[in-house]
Amino acid sequence: MDKFVIRGGNPLNGTVSISGAKNATLALMPAALLAGGTFHLQNTPALRDVNTMAALLRTMGVAAELKGHTLTLDTGGIRHFEAPYEHVKKMRASIYVLGPLVARYGQAKVSLPGGCAWGPRPVNLHIEALRKLGAEIDLREGYIFARANRLAGTRIHFDVSSVGATGNTMMAAALARGTTLIENAAIEPEITQLAEFLVSMGARISGIGTNRIEVQGVDELHAADVQTIPDRIEAGTFLVAAALCGGTVTLKNVLPDHLAAVTAKLQDAGASLAIHPDSVTISRTSRISPVDVTANIYPGFPTDMQAQWTALMSVAEGTAVVTDSIYFDRFKHIPELIRLGADIEVKDNAAVVRGVRRLTGAKVMSTDLRASASLILAGLVAEGATEVLRVYHLDRGYEAIEKKLRTLGADIERVAGEEF
Repeated sequence: MDKFVIRGGNPLNGTVSISGAKNATLALMPAALLAGGTFHLQNTPALRDVNTMAALLRTMGVAAELKGHTLTLDTGGIRHFEAPYEHVKKMRASIYVLGPLVARYGQAKVSLPGGCAWGPRPVNLHIEALRKLGAEIDLREGYIFARANRLAGTRIHFDVSSVGATGNTMMAAALARGTTLIENAAIEPEITQLAEFLVSMGARISGIGTNRIEVQGVDELHAADVQTIPDRIEAGTFLVAAALCGGTVTLKNVLPDHLAAVTAKLQDAGASLAIHPDSVTISRTSRISPVDVTANIYPGFPTDMQAQWTALMSVAEGTAVVTDSIYFDRFKHIPELIRLGADIEVKDNAAVVRGVRRLTGAKVMSTDLRASASLILAGLVAEGATEVLRVYHLDRGYEAIEKKLRTLGADIERVAGEEF
């Protein structure tokens, strides 16, 4: 199993291009199930999760091929309507196939999802939304069984704004009879792109980008192409890396509006930023100032950046409190950061981070995707060598991160090993 070996202390300088958004791609791919034909998804990142979704779609009869960063999906041969456990257990986003399968084919058998080993993230919002649209749903043997002659439009109000449930409901409603109103819908950029993609396929959707989305069902959709938006979490991770290490780094292929919550906090922490329409340049020359953050739904500070921010605050000049209001069990990176010398105490859903002068290299273990990123960031500034084990977590969401960091001057290498 691969690990990363990092020798910290190098400043970062240069330019890095940000890949397409993982979370957008994982919603766009299942949307292709709604229509027959050939789709081209450009700027698709080469990630483990993308490969997992492609493998899942192939079991249904979709022809999926990634060349460079263009993913071609041919949905003309769909014959199976099951998402088996051996694929779904690897990734929670597999639940996205549920709505399209029921909407177009009137049936679905989808394993209850897996993915990162943290936090209670139930699928009840997806299930209840589909039931309101008229699907008959039964949970047994670890699977969701869903059937419907044709879904019917309705009003759906989410008690909790959910990206996944909003996306699944939009896709299902696109082929439902009548109008569906989705209230307290998620407004994340990835959901906005999914809605725009559905419109390009012939869906009738209004309120895109707001928390009140109206979908007027149509009888049929058609294939379309799409350019995947840049990954705002990868961009945020590289911005924090530059703030940690010092130097000057320019990020290309970004949408700065999607990064506003992160860039504002970085400026508060003492970083200098030059923000342009499709690039951001960051530099830091003085010690990091402590800045509290509370992870919240978009456009708030992303929960997917909470671990990286904690790593940054671990060497700040003072104490910061990092709170996660989205998930209450997303602090498994803390014990590993402490192994590197961080002074952090977790109280309920908040981490009290007392900045230290230096971190020291050690062997640490990844527990989930964003925890992996935080450990790499900490290793970049730790004295000596840091070994980050279980990097397969990181490969789910970052494309060739070690290569990108090396182009900026980091001393990091991927090493094959037997340790777990």
